[in-house]
Amino acid sequence: MTASGPRLGPHLVVGLGNPGPKYAATRHNVGHMVLDHIADAAGARFAAARRAQAVVVEGRLGLPGADQRVILAKTTTYMNVSGGPVKALAAYYDIPPERIVAVHDEVDIPFDTVRLKLGGGEGGHNGLRDITKALGTKDYLRVRVGVGRPPGGRDTADHVLAPFSTAERRALDLLVADAADAVESLVLEGLTAAQQRFHSRETR
Repeated sequence: MTASGPRLGPHLVVGLGNPGPKYAATRHNVGHMVLDHIADAAGARFAAARRAQAVVVEGRLGLPGADQRVILAKTTTYMNVSGGPVKALAAYYDIPPERIVAVHDEVDIPFDTVRLKLGGGEGGHNGLRDITKALGTKDYLRVRVGVGRPPGGRDTADHVLAPFSTAERRALDLLVADAADAVESLVLEGLTAAQQRFHSRETR
């Protein structure tokens, strides 16, 4: 991510999660972790957004001359009311739904897996459901970061609100880095190319 002057057609990349240290290391906050990784790699720091309950970084992804303007945002509301901040940011920056990227945890794919899609259902994810309701459409981009189904019939809500296991933590940094790379690929190369690159990978 590099800083430079404005260009038309920015993407809004939103990392979903819950606020506060209680939730920071939980599976539900992996979207925040991915956005932190992208910002840290650029030496950028999040600041309070204007007119939205979020913190943001404005910059570019990609090499100079072939880069793309992005607004990175982490919601500061609870997950189940993510839609308001996303709608407010999209309105402020004049970004249509097809250029919004939601980065979120996904129980329907295995841990250590990254998948990308445009639109579709929310799969019981309350954050996505609220974004869909606020935007009035399902047709926004998603970077789905696999956290897997809960073992032994454990409640799904308890699973996503719990920290990663000891074994998962050993692979977590690589998973977050992969998801950050998927965001960059999606923004710079488009959905089809990014899917071909990341969907061909086997779970480690």
